[in-house]
Amino acid sequence: MFTSNPFAVLSASISPFVMQTYIVVMIILVAAGTIYDVLHKKSARYFRENMRKAKANATQKVGSGEMLSMAIKTAVVDVAASGEFCNPRRRIAHLLTMYGFVAFAVTTAIMVFQYPTPATPTPAILPQLWTIGALMVCLGGYWFWFFIRVDVAAEGNSPFRIMRADLFILSLLASATFALVWSYLQATGNSWANVFFGLHVIATTVLFGSVPWSKFAHMFFKPAAAFEKRVSAANGSRSNLPAPADKPETFGSPVEQPRHY
Repeated sequence: MFTSNPFAVLSASISPFVMQTYIVVMIILVAAGTIYDVLHKKSARYFRENMRKAKANATQKVGSGEMLSMAIKTAVVDVAASGEFCNPRRRIAHLLTMYGFVAFAVTTAIMVFQYPTPATPTPAILPQLWTIGALMVCLGGYWFWFFIRVDVAAEGNSPFRIMRADLFILSLLASATFALVWSYLQATGNSWANVFFGLHVIATTVLFGSVPWSKFAHMFFKPAAAFEKRVSAANGSRSNLPAPADKPETFGSPVEQPRHY
């Protein structure tokens, strides 16, 4: 299971071309769903208007060097280190899920496109990273779902209370979980492997096909919002942002006092 490319084994029953086409379709769904989300919610217009107002209300000029520095800080602190989260448990769970998803998705694409059949030996590191990525998604995602969510941890609601906003995390967890079960059953020759592969495909299709109705597109908007916040703080405008709390920076990112833990 940890050294075998499950997609190469699957090629005996499903054409590599079909698997590759499926991945391309999922990429198109994400792109189309994100564009629709931007147009429908007018996110791009919001950021453009906010940046224009921030520039008009600025009390000091921000040079190109400082802008570049803030862009790098946004990428390193707010994106790579999830510095927006004050709660360390929430940050760790988010990082586990984020990097696990990246490893899981990237290695899936590499194995399907570069090593689609047993005739092309797959480097052992790829299925290992694929498995580790899926496990990281499950660890971070289930930890968040059952123990960290505000409505569960702070408000005492049942962890099985589901809302439309939960579509992204639930479909992601289902995709990773079914993938792990499918890979294990396939490696052991269990006849149930095909059933769990089908469940994995359904969950993955929901994950990438529901972008306009889930929080998937937020991963593209959040860096823009974090960068805008840094620029507004630097030029003195803070056009529509609350005043910063009297709290030191966490991972280099200005944060406000958390309301929930």
